[in-house]
Amino acid sequence: MKNLAKNIKHIRVLKGLTQEQFGEDLKVSRSRISSYEEHRAIPPIDFLIDLSDYFKIPLDVLVKNDLSQSEESSFIEIGDRRILFPITVDGTDEDLIEIIPTTASAGYLSGYADPEYVADLKNIKLPFLPTGKHRAFPIKGDSMLPTKDGSYVVAQFLEDVRDLKNGKTYIVLTQNDGLVYKRVYSQIEEHNNLLLVSDNKRYTPYEVPLEEVLEIWQFTCCINTQEYDEHELKISSIALMLNQFGVELKALEKMVS
Repeated sequence: MKNLAKNIKHIRVLKGLTQEQFGEDLKVSRSRISSYEEHRAIPPIDFLIDLSDYFKIPLDVLVKNDLSQSEESSFIEIGDRRILFPITVDGTDEDLIEIIPTTASAGYLSGYADPEYVADLKNIKLPFLPTGKHRAFPIKGDSMLPTKDGSYVVAQFLEDVRDLKNGKTYIVLTQNDGLVYKRVYSQIEEHNNLLLVSDNKRYTPYEVPLEEVLEIWQFTCCINTQEYDEHELKISSIALMLNQFGVELKALEKMVS
């Protein structure tokens, strides 16, 4: 829980709050905030839930990650929650990933080939990715469950559409639909088009003429920011979450009792 102590202080400072101001907002004393930040006491579960709601950062991020080097730009807004991305690094680095924010995804169709649009995107680095050009795209809707609405798919640019692998998932930019995330099958030889299929069977597969395909990006990984529904962050299933962090509730309760 040492990360949590550092994180509480660091994010409070990022917000420009004194311990007294922060305590007033969370309805606890300044001395309690001080004891949590100095790791002299372990916050109870109800405070952790309030803390997560107050910062709008998922509880697992607050508990598991060291946020002490993060800045406001290290967080991406996802609905009413925020997820920590790796620290922004030098723009000269070849391995930078450009993030398409949710609010700008609608403009990607008109801006994808505009150097100024791309230059304004935030950049992150995920060191485990294979070499190649990657971008992180926001996912909307439920057509590709279990990938939930609000998640991000990191995908690698595919230079030649003929290199796509049937049945794999891709981010596809088309003239009529903009950005979509689908399972793709090549029908180039037979019909000069691509078949786009949703994993959610409620959605009907459809064909896209090859000339309407502007870009295609091959799935690399998913940052599932919506692993927990909002109500799951506020009820007893928080116990399950903490256990998944490797925190034993009995030991935690013993320490704070």
